[in-house]
Amino acid sequence: MSRIGNNPVAIPEGVTIDVKDNVVTVKGKLGELKQEFSNVTIKVEDGNILVTRPSDSKEDKAKHGLYRALMFNMIEGVSKGWSKELELVGVGYRASHQGQRLDLALGFSHNIVLNLAPEVKVETVSEKGKNPIVKLSSFDKQLVGQVAAKIRSYRKPEPYKGKGIKFVGEELRRKAGKSA
Repeated sequence: MSRIGNNPVAIPEGVTIDVKDNVVTVKGKLGELKQEFSNVTIKVEDGNILVTRPSDSKEDKAKHGLYRALMFNMIEGVSKGWSKELELVGVGYRASHQGQRLDLALGFSHNIVLNLAPEVKVETVSEKGKNPIVKLSSFDKQLVGQVAAKIRSYRKPEPYKGKGIKFVGEELRRKAGKSA
């Protein structure tokens, strides 16, 4: 029995949901998201979304919880939005942005320049004495996570000094250096 899939998803004010031909469209003040679905039935009743499955097969149970979670993330995204913050730890590591272009100086011979999707809002914070922070926000949770993972992949945190790009609040597993 799916525990997540059985929970109804509340629809806040200002969010409209349209279900047609195995495609759910969610519209809100921040944007519009679409998601295809299969092997489940999605109903909108009394300001809630209910996801039901046709059988108790393993595949149907898995998709039941998956599509319920995707609906929740879509509704949360178009009403409140999603954000991720990345911290650049290391001497000389810098980040700046102009519009949708993110410029990262990560100790390579050339700076890394990323052109971000128009749905993602980027902001860089550089204060003296603190590590630079890159803030990403959007109404699409999957897109924010994908862009953040792409940026982090350029210089993952190393376990000895902790240098690299990490998520704000991420606990790194540190190793001891050489014994003297």
